[in-house]
Amino acid sequence: MNVPSSAGRSCPLHYQYGPDVFCSAPDPCLSDLETLYLVGGLYGNELALHEVLRLFAQETGRKRLVFNGDFHWFDTDPATFARVQAAVLQHVALRGNVETELADSQPDPDAGCGCAYPDWVGQEVVSRSNRILQQLRTATTPQQRQQLAALPMWRVAQVGRMRVGVVHGDAQSLAGWGFAQEHLRQPEQREQVRRWFERAQVQAFASSHTCLPVFQQVKVPGQTQPAWVLNNGAAGMPNFQGDLSGLFTRISVLPFEGPQQRCSVQAHGLHLQAIAIETSAEQVQQRFLQQWPEGSDAHASYFSRIAAGPAYREADVIRWET
Repeated sequence: MNVPSSAGRSCPLHYQYGPDVFCSAPDPCLSDLETLYLVGGLYGNELALHEVLRLFAQETGRKRLVFNGDFHWFDTDPATFARVQAAVLQHVALRGNVETELADSQPDPDAGCGCAYPDWVGQEVVSRSNRILQQLRTATTPQQRQQLAALPMWRVAQVGRMRVGVVHGDAQSLAGWGFAQEHLRQPEQREQVRRWFERAQVQAFASSHTCLPVFQQVKVPGQTQPAWVLNNGAAGMPNFQGDLSGLFTRISVLPFEGPQQRCSVQAHGLHLQAIAIETSAEQVQQRFLQQWPEGSDAHASYFSRIAAGPAYREADVIRWET
């Protein structure tokens, strides 16, 4: 397939919704919860998947585990792909841009990988992602693609008194970058997010997609307590320099008791936490290299991060609005 030079940067129309969709009642399976796990950007990391499931099994009370998109990416081996999908679909799942593009039997060449990369991402990274998506498509079956096509783009959950808009990208697009830590540093972007919260009538948005974690407080007119953007970064890749763990977001009436806690705030009577997914770095790298050896597109884009972590610090995650 000939891929246009703009592929991977545009956002297809069918990816889009609006903040008003979150005014709906919580999904029955996601209402009246005591603990909610939000696992975005698993990227086909089977070892990280097993660790998340182990931690979730230890939780008590009314609980749900949500995979909010891009649970596939590095799992180009068909057997691995099948195991990841079967395990994920035992829980609540959203489709990210990866699953959406895999599911499309007649993909839009302009969409490419569906990442809608912003300008600061180099073209070589975008081109490699488009080719990774094409290679990953060869690992799928028609039945698997039908399962992915049936997944929603967003959900509404309720934990305690907090209504949570669960997305892959942002409040108006499956592949939106409005909750990226880079964008949230900009006052004008925080104003946009404030307007999204006003329209959505939720107290938190839980997202992923943009690969680096951020917990951003947002003061919303008409709400007695600030709202939060909870972006877990990546469950299937390192998120901090020198820390090779993935991360997921945990929202709960009870604090997480364990050394895996990386970041934590309390709001709306709940604990909002970034929890590390600790696995064997050696095994993760070995499995990655079996599927994406040196010289491959995924190796060029991601192996340095998998081996050493990105240039990002744990102290950068929690951001208070003054």
